[in-house]
Amino acid sequence: MTTPELAARLGALTSWHADWKGLRVAVFGLAMTGFSVADTLAELGARVIVVTEAADEHYARLLPVIGVELVEQPGIEVAPERLTAFDADLVVVSPGFPPSHPLLTWAESERIEVWGDIELAWRVRDKVLRADGTPAEWISITGTNGKTTTTQLTATFLAAGGVRAAPCGNIGVPILDAVRDPGGFDVLVVELSSHQLHWVRRGGPGALHPFSSVCLNIAEDHLEWHGSFDAYLGAKAKVYENTKTACVYNKADEMTIRMVEDADVEEGARAIGFGLGVPGPSDFGVIEGILVDRAFLDDRHHTALELSTVAELRERGLGAAHIVANILAAAALARSFGVETGVIHDVLETFRLDHHRIEVVTRHRGVEWVDDSKATNPHAADASLRAFEPVVWIVGGLLKGVHVDDLVRAHAGRLRAAVLIGQNRDAVRDAFRRHAPEVPLAEVTTTERGLPVMTEAVRLADGAAEPGDTVLLAPAAASFDQFAGYDERGDLFTSAVRGLVAGDSGEGDAD
Repeated sequence: MTTPELAARLGALTSWHADWKGLRVAVFGLAMTGFSVADTLAELGARVIVVTEAADEHYARLLPVIGVELVEQPGIEVAPERLTAFDADLVVVSPGFPPSHPLLTWAESERIEVWGDIELAWRVRDKVLRADGTPAEWISITGTNGKTTTTQLTATFLAAGGVRAAPCGNIGVPILDAVRDPGGFDVLVVELSSHQLHWVRRGGPGALHPFSSVCLNIAEDHLEWHGSFDAYLGAKAKVYENTKTACVYNKADEMTIRMVEDADVEEGARAIGFGLGVPGPSDFGVIEGILVDRAFLDDRHHTALELSTVAELRERGLGAAHIVANILAAAALARSFGVETGVIHDVLETFRLDHHRIEVVTRHRGVEWVDDSKATNPHAADASLRAFEPVVWIVGGLLKGVHVDDLVRAHAGRLRAAVLIGQNRDAVRDAFRRHAPEVPLAEVTTTERGLPVMTEAVRLADGAAEPGDTVLLAPAAASFDQFAGYDERGDLFTSAVRGLVAGDSGEGDAD
């Protein structure tokens, strides 16, 4: 139970140098994030217990080394006895735990304060200071899709401009590892998932005050975790709270506009729009094929600064509409920190997208094979499908509580055929029957996981594709039903495609 005395102590924990010693903290979850939390708290002198349903073996071996106790209990339905006996002052939860998890309902019933890893990182961000004696600034990035690309681009723009910047957070490097890096940074470019933002406070000692922020777009996703679209939307909107310099928003997404309008920001913060059309003053956009900045210049009402051209981006595989939008958003964030436009142009000459993001695997017998395994929801798949025509679409997996009806309806006219994979095939098949009954369907029905799934999907797609088509892996669903993750799904797609090409009896050459 959080007593007034304990509440006062927790409220005062806003520095690495505060009194953390002896604080009893229960950490929920033990993967990359959970271990970074436990390791940080142990270094601070807190007493730590980690509770999880399934522990990563590597991290489980390290816990005794740092003096942290582990309680592993599959299928937790009630708080383990060891946890209740620990009498925690605080819970720090990993992003994978939904608010409805029994451990969190227990913490609520016991009136124990709950933080996420992002709040803990913000509170101890002064461990390593910049040359001017202040902590690194944060640039916060979220959205249903495009977070990783935008985070990578923003950090790359900043670094090329001479700023010590690190991409971290949901991108794969725990933010607490970046905060504790002894080399220090000027800026942390923080990718934030809706799961992480759920636990972020809007006010008080643990509230974030980012230098600049963006929500790239919003569509239904993770509804099984949040419980409703409104809850998901509310979590995403927190990214703009207390922003100091620039709230970057998507001019084509009304919900991100409303988020900025409703956000409580610091005085002087500007709203900066980005979009694929002609930009207004204070916007980033495209004029006659030229990407421009009309926000960060003195005469923004009459002139614009060139960043790159759509033609140049297309030559480097960056010309898809949603990628151009991500580039504009990242450029706005970097420009808000003073990066020159010439630096942005130079970076775009060599930048390449992450693996499994509209990545061309090969062209064979006139058919292009494209891996967009990172399209784990309908919004991402929609953007990918718009970049190609005609398409043989490999689709399906775990739908996470969302529907594909609108997606099927919107793209029926560009589909040569569809190959259905995954646990939720029935829902996908029904969507096609309702909205695109003319599109030929094939299904992978194997009960095996991994490569057999993709080998069969590629075989079926090859049988349906004609010269000039694109076979597109853009599943619109999560991967964990049949694969270890979207990266394995994409890797096995690539392997299966290469196997198809290697086994081809000379009917055509790959290029």
